[in-house]
Amino acid sequence: MVSAIKTMFLDVGGVLLTNGWDRGMRKRAIELFQLDLEEVNERHHLTFDAYEQGSIPLQEYLDRVIFYEPRPFTHEQFWKFMIAQSTPIPEMIDLIRQLKTQHQLKIATVSNEGRELTLYRMHRFGLTEFVDVFVSSCFVRCRKPDPQIFRMALDLTQSAPEATVYLDDRPMFVEIAQSLGLHGIHHINYESTRDALAELGLALEVVSVLEVAGVATATHLGPW
Repeated sequence: MVSAIKTMFLDVGGVLLTNGWDRGMRKRAIELFQLDLEEVNERHHLTFDAYEQGSIPLQEYLDRVIFYEPRPFTHEQFWKFMIAQSTPIPEMIDLIRQLKTQHQLKIATVSNEGRELTLYRMHRFGLTEFVDVFVSSCFVRCRKPDPQIFRMALDLTQSAPEATVYLDDRPMFVEIAQSLGLHGIHHINYESTRDALAELGLALEVVSVLEVAGVATATHLGPW
């Protein structure tokens, strides 16, 4: 089956990697660095949108949220804690890499994330090796749920909505993509996403080289 899908958009946090800086991570930071829970969360919610949209750098975000008063630790120590929270989801990275190669897909990430975290994560975990375009909120100054970020991604990749699939672990963002004509998949786990992609014609092929009369044969084994 030849798929009509030519482009894949996907979120980063929750799909390819763990989240960059979420509620659970902030809770661990508050406990480790002995911070005031309510104060940090209030300051975070007032500031984080500006950071994710690239309006302020990480230094300023941390000054507003953490270092608004003297601390017994440094910005560098806090940054090291932040990036230590990021880990890859190997099976999903492998799936996307294989599908890109086998189906000649364009791959773009569409994500909400600040510049420093975006740059660290895309290089640290090798995302630049298979992602063609990074449509991060900090680069385009627009963030989900604004549908404009999806329109930008379509323009940047020169892709048609009907030939594009979007993966995200947050249902609302999938719904917004679908409202613009994209195919949407709510990512829950590797197996469900693999199967949903296969239904769109993006099944993995396991290639077996058989020396039968000197001819190499590719065997399609369906979703893997």
